[in-house]
Amino acid sequence: MLAIDWANAGVKAAQLILSLSLIVIVHEFGHFLPAKFFKCRVEKFYLFFDPWFSLVKKKIGDTVYGIGWLPLGGYVKISGMVDESMDKEQMNQPPQPWEFRSKPAWQRLIIMLGGVTMNVLLAFFIYAMILYTWGQKKVPLGSLAYGVSVQDSLMYNIGFRNGDKILSVNGKEVAYFDDLPEKILMGGGGTVDVIRDGVHQTIDLPTALIGKLVERKKNSSVLFLPRVPVIADLVPDTSKAYKAGLRHLDLITAVEGIATPFYEEYKKAIDAHKGQQVTLTIERKGVVDTLHAYVSTDGTLGFYRLFDPETMDSLGFIRIEKTQYGFFASFPAGTQLAVDKLRSYIGQFKKILSPKTEAYKGVGGFKAMGSIFPPMWDWQSFWTITAFFSIALAFMNILPIPALDGGHVLFTVLEMITGRKPSQKLLEYAQVVGMVILLALMIYVNGNDWFGWGKTR
Repeated sequence: MLAIDWANAGVKAAQLILSLSLIVIVHEFGHFLPAKFFKCRVEKFYLFFDPWFSLVKKKIGDTVYGIGWLPLGGYVKISGMVDESMDKEQMNQPPQPWEFRSKPAWQRLIIMLGGVTMNVLLAFFIYAMILYTWGQKKVPLGSLAYGVSVQDSLMYNIGFRNGDKILSVNGKEVAYFDDLPEKILMGGGGTVDVIRDGVHQTIDLPTALIGKLVERKKNSSVLFLPRVPVIADLVPDTSKAYKAGLRHLDLITAVEGIATPFYEEYKKAIDAHKGQQVTLTIERKGVVDTLHAYVSTDGTLGFYRLFDPETMDSLGFIRIEKTQYGFFASFPAGTQLAVDKLRSYIGQFKKILSPKTEAYKGVGGFKAMGSIFPPMWDWQSFWTITAFFSIALAFMNILPIPALDGGHVLFTVLEMITGRKPSQKLLEYAQVVGMVILLALMIYVNGNDWFGWGKTR
């Protein structure tokens, strides 16, 4: 507990709560609107669940609006509907005109699809506004002047090497560096074509690639970075490197006369001189110079090397494609982006359902969701993650599992096809079974988050 950075954890938690609150309110509003339109009585509209008591509540008309204390979602309670409230007393009474069960099947179907529809529309809108406000930046994979730098030891063990120029995954060209990690992870069991030292090579990806990454419990999700020379980015004025004369954008070309064209050579040379003074050969604005710097016992000089994409672009190591969108042009582009994200999420879902990929080991709950957010508040990241959560919630909710919207939709569609309405008892039993399944899944994914239940011991 003492090792937790509570400031960062607090910022992540605040972003997660705000994000999920927005998504839940919009989702429930999607049920509320058509229910009111079709003259159903809505008894409750709640953010979070309220067993035993509410934090806030106020009755307006027939509806009690409130905030519960259990942050596991939210709900609208529509009169005459079998839902998580399991209000059997009401259901045993004769149907009333204002009740959900009294409405035609097509109206009930629209009400049940309303939440998912609103989540999809929310994702479309957020992605459109992200593109309108910040535009889109992508790095063409072919623009990496020196190929990739392998950041993950598993990638190295599989066969990737620093300087590899990646061409395709499973025979499909990877156009952008931004898409590379996902293409690699989703390509488990396939092959990757690379150019290494001018020679074409093929790397085999293990089927259980995702599972292997999870097993290693690696905190960082970075698999590759653009490979660039050793260039100082931030040099604190209190560091030994600064006192030795190292400055922003200095290029370190040699350590003790040993050429260091890239980080791996630099790191090896520095590690050989821990706790010693070394002579650095640097290049500054085309002028070569030498500096004498002290290497700490942990093998550092006290500066941060170049990682900033914009600076890399300005120096010609990569090329950033920037696309700006007008207000109206942002909507079709945002819709396409949402569709791409949904397609990606469905692909990930299929991986989880396939035992041979071992992707199930990486499923997580609220802790995993919170960890996606940056430790400092950033609106672009917040809205990007919120849009993805919204589209993911829409997909999960439409699955034909009792207690989810998809379960209600399934029974309603069957009724419309057969002309026979499911019995009240069947709907109640299905609701209970669905709630047990969802509770078990919630316990598992959150337990896997904290205790690694799905991992091999």
